[in-house]
Amino acid sequence: MKLFPRFNYFIAIFIYLLVIGWNVWWTFTWLYHQRLRDLAEEGSSRLELYVTYLQGVLEKYENIPELLANDQALINLLNDHDNPEKIDFLNRYLEKINNVSNASDTYLMDKNGLTIAASNWKGENPFVGQNFSYRPYFKEAMEGRLGRYFALGTTSSLRGYYFAYPVRQNDSILGALVIKINIDSVENNWGREDQTFIVTDSNGVIFLSTNKDWRLRTLTPLPKVLYQSVVESRRYPDASLESLDIVREQSIDSGHIIRVKLPKDNTSKKFLLQNTVMQQAGWTVQILTDTNRVERFVFYVFLVISSVLVLAGLLTLVLRQRRQRKLDLRCFEEQARKVLQQANEELESRVSERTKALTKMNSLLRKEIDDRRRAEIALQNTRSELVHAAKMAALGQMSAGINHELNQPLAAIRSYSDNGKLFLQKGRLEDTMWNLEHISELTDRMAQIGVQLKQFSRKTSGQMTTVPLHGVIDGALEILGPIIRKSAVKIDVLLQPENIKVCANLVMLQQVIVNLIGNALHAVEGLPIQKVGIRACPKEGKIAITVDDNGTGIPPEHLPHIFEPFFTTKQSGQGLGLGLTITERILHEMNGEIHVLESQNGAKFLFTLEEA
Repeated sequence: MKLFPRFNYFIAIFIYLLVIGWNVWWTFTWLYHQRLRDLAEEGSSRLELYVTYLQGVLEKYENIPELLANDQALINLLNDHDNPEKIDFLNRYLEKINNVSNASDTYLMDKNGLTIAASNWKGENPFVGQNFSYRPYFKEAMEGRLGRYFALGTTSSLRGYYFAYPVRQNDSILGALVIKINIDSVENNWGREDQTFIVTDSNGVIFLSTNKDWRLRTLTPLPKVLYQSVVESRRYPDASLESLDIVREQSIDSGHIIRVKLPKDNTSKKFLLQNTVMQQAGWTVQILTDTNRVERFVFYVFLVISSVLVLAGLLTLVLRQRRQRKLDLRCFEEQARKVLQQANEELESRVSERTKALTKMNSLLRKEIDDRRRAEIALQNTRSELVHAAKMAALGQMSAGINHELNQPLAAIRSYSDNGKLFLQKGRLEDTMWNLEHISELTDRMAQIGVQLKQFSRKTSGQMTTVPLHGVIDGALEILGPIIRKSAVKIDVLLQPENIKVCANLVMLQQVIVNLIGNALHAVEGLPIQKVGIRACPKEGKIAITVDDNGTGIPPEHLPHIFEPFFTTKQSGQGLGLGLTITERILHEMNGEIHVLESQNGAKFLFTLEEA
């Protein structure tokens, strides 16, 4: 009993598909013919424009032969064509006329068809002396009519359209004036990829075509008699006059559907062929429009409609399956809802616990960040205090030397002042002035020592500027001047080049150099020959500065600890062990580095700074 409903179901589907298939076929057939009609209307419009354009080109030159044929100079030459002077004059005259009219050639023929003057008389193949009596345009002109003809030139082998008009004297015809025009521009101006224009003569030979492979061929094979007639007229010399391989497939209201086998690539293509006749010229103008875009349009519509139908069928199946799946899923919905509810409760519990843990962790992290910020601020303050303390320690070490430097000028000032009193009492003013000048010089020297001491002792702001390295070294040597003079150490400074500039803080960089030179002075103390060297040069985009001495050097076991705070190899009371630590931190703040280099004699420190 269940077989019959199922059988009826398949029959209904079959009938439905049959109806749909017939509707689709009818729709595509109607659409194809509708697009062909649109294509035919477009082709008719372009064909009309093309014919109008051709007529305009011909009419431009149609009246020129008749106008020139009435010129008395032509009549005189035909009556006396053995006169060289008249022939030369007329050659130049026709050449000028030809240039003005923009024609291809202009020439004069006598009643026997012999060319006696031509515009191309200076060319490689002049028409002068050539006989064209076999040309139909000459025969028509000798009959008293305007001759028209299209052919290949027998002399130039170039295509051209000829106008010929009789030259009369009274009632007799003396000859004919001929104008040849070049209509190749017609093909160049009207070429389109999907449309081909062809113009055939009365014999069906294609003499104009926007497809150069079709020129001088025929649409249909020429009968033997007609072919022989075209060859004897020498209208198209050396042309094979082969016919195109055309198959007419269908006729419509405004043309024919044809298939043309293309000789170039041995393929075939369908065209819509439309034509019209130019009665005056005896030509048939035809346009072949490629139907590929119509077929492509119909094919795309077929794809779209087929896709819509397939999608509709698939959608129907999907909806049918969806309804079935809904029925199957309802029995699981309640159970799934309970499972999801239980899972949701467990997830909310875990999220709550995790949120509490993260909140606590965030509080600890914020506290740790605040502690680190305070520690960094304290570290910066401590570092600044250490630098200042090191300066004060250096000042304490230099105090003895500075006291010696100040005591000498003070003793000299006292002596000069006592002498000045005596010289003043005795009226020796010049000697008194000499003593006062020396006193002034000594006070300036003492003031300079005080300025250097004050500048060295103040705290720096940490601002980075462009600093001349030579000036910083000179200032450091001035600060250490009393110690240097007391120990008679030899300081060797070499900068390559002399005008090296670095990006640093002036006071902090001077502190670094004072620390390094001070350590070198302590290292050479007591030696018979005491040397301290300072070198600087560019290296790998930075400035490398070395300070070395000829002292006892640094033991290898002390090298790993040389930059640690409060580590010193000096005797008790001579240092705190902070100089190199402070030096390393100062250079780090100025984007620099410091290293201890291996040296055969003494110690050698290298530090680098950015070049300004």
